[in-house]
Amino acid sequence: MLRFEHQEWKAAIEAFNKCKTIYEKLASAFTEEQAVLYNQRVEEISPNIRYCAYNIGDQSAINELMQMRLRSGGTEGLLAEKLEALITQTRAKQAATMSEVEWRGRTVPVKIDKVRIFLLGLADNESAIAQAESEETKERLFESMLSECRDAIQAVREELKPDQKQRDYILDGESGKVSNLQYLHSYLTYIKLSTAIKRNENMAKGLQKAVLQQQPEDDSKRSPRPQDLIRLYDIILQNLVELLQLPGLEEDRAFQKEIGLKTLVYKAYRCFFIAQSYVLVKKWSEALVLYDRVLKYADEVNSDAGAFKNSLKDLPDVQELITQVRSEKCSLQAAAILDTNDSHQTETSFQVKDNKPLVERFETFCLDPSLVTKQANLVHFPPGFQPIPCKPLFFDLALNHVAFPPLEDKLEQKTKSGLTGYIKGIFGFRS
Repeated sequence: MLRFEHQEWKAAIEAFNKCKTIYEKLASAFTEEQAVLYNQRVEEISPNIRYCAYNIGDQSAINELMQMRLRSGGTEGLLAEKLEALITQTRAKQAATMSEVEWRGRTVPVKIDKVRIFLLGLADNESAIAQAESEETKERLFESMLSECRDAIQAVREELKPDQKQRDYILDGESGKVSNLQYLHSYLTYIKLSTAIKRNENMAKGLQKAVLQQQPEDDSKRSPRPQDLIRLYDIILQNLVELLQLPGLEEDRAFQKEIGLKTLVYKAYRCFFIAQSYVLVKKWSEALVLYDRVLKYADEVNSDAGAFKNSLKDLPDVQELITQVRSEKCSLQAAAILDTNDSHQTETSFQVKDNKPLVERFETFCLDPSLVTKQANLVHFPPGFQPIPCKPLFFDLALNHVAFPPLEDKLEQKTKSGLTGYIKGIFGFRS
């Protein structure tokens, strides 16, 4: 390290190679647990060896140094500053030969050095993210890439002067396109939003595994919930909305259709985890409706994704989601039935507490220990009064409408005989 600090590259590389050989031999002589420490030292020495080789004259070493730096997410110590300066210097030399960039069929000139350096390192950054082994390394690389992209966008904004900004947004009457500088700004914004989507999707995959897999509960650490995934997918959908509003792409129908399909995919996943959150609180009907909505979104993606399969291959698998939703629907229906039985059992115990007699709960099974005692509640005793029909009352309403035969002749005879008998009785005559 002293030779390295004094920039004596040949002496330093010889010492580093000897050191590396010693560590490798020691690693092979001990057990696997102890060998890990020595192998780790070998990995730490490798960037120093490649840096010395580059300074001696090995031009191929710069590519390996960049890959080492990107895969590790950044080194620490003395070598870190030297690597950053070296990579920046190398990209600056390459940027001198870069004059334009092509995106979606349009070529625009690139005159800003900071933008050139960022675009040259874009492929390396994406490759390093794909090859990163740990999630922490990926997260650091995503943050580093987004930071560089924001710096490049800021450099473009500074070129968009206040008096030029209004003109850049106005469509040119002859070409019907926005200015080259504004289109370059849209391209960099597209890279930033796409990278943010990939980062949030990568975070969602890690949370998804933790949510869907049953893990032992740990009181010291908060377990992930479906609400965390819903928040991530909300951010992704917002980024997709911003992509649709980029200047210069309003009439690009293929781009609009592609973003629309991506929106459906992420809406399906967001809807799925909303349903999962309803399942946790036992709202079966709402969850079932949301699962059906997921299948609807997935069917729309499958029906419209014919010409965009290449652009959708990096997205979450819709077919896997369909299979998972169908499985979850079966589990949901079973859980709903079991929950219904549990509620019946709860109601049964509640009925027993209300002292309902056995005769009123024949249809419900319940273990009631009081039924085998002398105070078994079988029926109501004494029985309560029950209403019965009373004796009917008859009213002669037809008498007023009956026409009787005439009786005048009989009434006169009776009257006469009555008067004669009365006189004879007075005078003592008897018949």
